[in-house]
Amino acid sequence: MNKSVKYIAIGGIIAAMYVVLTYVCSLMGLSSGVVQVRFSEALCILPCFMPAAIPGLFVGCLLSNLLTGCALWDVVFGSLATLIGACGTYLLRKNRFLAAVPPIMANTIIVPFVLRLVYEVPDAMWFLFLTIFIGEFISIGILGELLYSVIKKYGRRLWE
Repeated sequence: MNKSVKYIAIGGIIAAMYVVLTYVCSLMGLSSGVVQVRFSEALCILPCFMPAAIPGLFVGCLLSNLLTGCALWDVVFGSLATLIGACGTYLLRKNRFLAAVPPIMANTIIVPFVLRLVYEVPDAMWFLFLTIFIGEFISIGILGELLYSVIKKYGRRLWE
């Protein structure tokens, strides 16, 4: 198979998975608000294994935010946070635990400003930083690390 076709296909599959997982969380009331636990954020660990995950995560986040009714600035800056985090994960892919830090930090730094400025959430900024950090830590630091372990153990079977 042509490498560029495979790259696009993998990115598309990751984007679709991100959208579906975010939509499921949205139905459960977990994907937006002050505390956000998106199962889809666990996929942010995938750039450790494949660079095609970077555009896949970006497009998946962009589509998810559009489809779940987020404000325009949330779509823009939330998607950029995911892109920044995915690039950072790729750069730190050699260190399993450090690789989870960029998406956690990108969202922890950017999303509270979106909540405050776009949605006019009245909570204190320190509280927004804390709640977003907790949600991202659960999504990426715990669920993402579980996904990492599964891929490390069974990954060859997934790609064959």
